[in-house]
Amino acid sequence: MSNDIIIRQETVKDFDQIRTVIESAFRNMEESDHTEHILVEKLRESDAYIPELSLVAETGNNQIIGHILLSKVKIVNENNSYTALALAPLSVLPSHQRMGIGGMLIKEAHRRAAKLGYAATVLLGHKDYYPKFGYQKASVFGIKIPFNVPDENCMVVELKKDGLKELYGTVHYSDAFYL
Repeated sequence: MSNDIIIRQETVKDFDQIRTVIESAFRNMEESDHTEHILVEKLRESDAYIPELSLVAETGNNQIIGHILLSKVKIVNENNSYTALALAPLSVLPSHQRMGIGGMLIKEAHRRAAKLGYAATVLLGHKDYYPKFGYQKASVFGIKIPFNVPDENCMVVELKKDGLKELYGTVHYSDAFYL
């Protein structure tokens, strides 16, 4: 199946299909507040949006079946403020889940982000899924997420060697995250 999938940057003409993918992916998730599609729309209008890091997975017949968005965040401590990325959300149509499409999107987003010079990505996500892609508990690195979620769901990954070496503090998300 993965040979038939193209990972590419989203375009304006994709927005309706992306919204459908996101809504479908989160529809039956208990942990979701079902506003992920609104988050994506708000992020696109914010300074945190990086068009090159909003990607879709598309089939050979031009159907979008997955989407990932990495946007800018700040990690702030008493001495410094660092720009990093947040992965939110990752969406795959339910009919195409468990086929490796989410992993393809994550790997390509990481590759493109590293190429753009970003050192790290944070996320709130499933404790058993994201470690497969190098994510570790953010608290191990002294990174705090400003939301009330279990520690094991707050994760970070290094996008380049020593990307987390001096990175610690509290994540400051774009206003778009505070619907």
